[in-house]
Amino acid sequence: MLRRIAVAVVVVGCLGFCVIGQLGEQPLEELALEIRSGLDAQSLACEFSGVVLLAHEGIPFYQAAYGMADRGAGLPNRLDTKFNLGSMDKMFTSIAIMQLRDRGLLDLDDPIDEYLPDLPIVGAEQCPTVRQLLSHQAGFGNYFEHPDYLDAHTGIRSLDDYCALIAGEPLLFEPGTDFGYSNSGFIVLGLIVEAVSGVSYYDYVLDRIHRPTGMYDTDCYEWDRCVPNLAVGYTSRDWDGNDTDEIIRNELVLPTKGGSAGGGYSTAPDLLAFANALMAYELLRPESTEYMLEGKVELFPGLAYAYGFFDRVVEGHRMVGHGGGFQGICCMLSIYPEIDLTVIILSNTDRGCTNANGPILEILLK
Repeated sequence: MLRRIAVAVVVVGCLGFCVIGQLGEQPLEELALEIRSGLDAQSLACEFSGVVLLAHEGIPFYQAAYGMADRGAGLPNRLDTKFNLGSMDKMFTSIAIMQLRDRGLLDLDDPIDEYLPDLPIVGAEQCPTVRQLLSHQAGFGNYFEHPDYLDAHTGIRSLDDYCALIAGEPLLFEPGTDFGYSNSGFIVLGLIVEAVSGVSYYDYVLDRIHRPTGMYDTDCYEWDRCVPNLAVGYTSRDWDGNDTDEIIRNELVLPTKGGSAGGGYSTAPDLLAFANALMAYELLRPESTEYMLEGKVELFPGLAYAYGFFDRVVEGHRMVGHGGGFQGICCMLSIYPEIDLTVIILSNTDRGCTNANGPILEILLK
């Protein structure tokens, strides 16, 4: 269980004091010092580059930045550095769909051709539903695997550009009969958001999710534009995922602009604001929030996929959230609602977040 405390603590890594109530026997400041020691060692060993933010009851008790945001320019990571989120954008997309559903503008059991009549669906007897897209049971694959992706990725600046890599691709299985994690399926969900709302996906999530929760450093920034304080991703993996001896910038394989499946940017403080708003039911009605977060497809005991979130058990505690991984990207948001703990780890290397997460949880949850 999470070790318990009974004192006010210093917020490690930032200025000020936060009274965060009682968690049990050991002060959070002591736990933070243990975590800091481990992360310092990982940073010195070049095993972690990024930002870690840990919060209890919505208030940070540890936050620190490590490594370089841009090695060529000599710019270090900061607490407010914007990191590529990878697949974490799926959380925002699912909330957008649930908001539209709560407003009576769509039904989760509607077939997708009701909203996207011009999107060809190949290889299935029945058209997938919105619900099946949310739970990765629609049969779509991944646009990264399209043979034209590497030729097209630098030109991707809208959901329509992604759509060119999806349209006409045969479904991998009959909708509803299997689970297949699908980036293409979440692009389709973004297109549905656009069709139903009448605005671009990017404008919708900014106006309905990011800005209302104070996420002012979150957006699908284009990496080839001059965006201040944007972390460059560094990878030693080739396109097939094999380790090489060379570390390169991940722009060689990264879409120029992210979308509803992933690739947006955010900061650790913004993600804490998002997690706090989500769990306070400020983005969706309580019943809709809980339904969205409840596991729908059991992947193995203790791990299920919900709608744009994973629902799992970690050391006896329920965790909901999502991660993001790609060449030069390793990020995660983990919310432990039963103990009111939020863990945010953002890294601009291949394995940074996984390297940090295990030791952090060993300290907090043992």
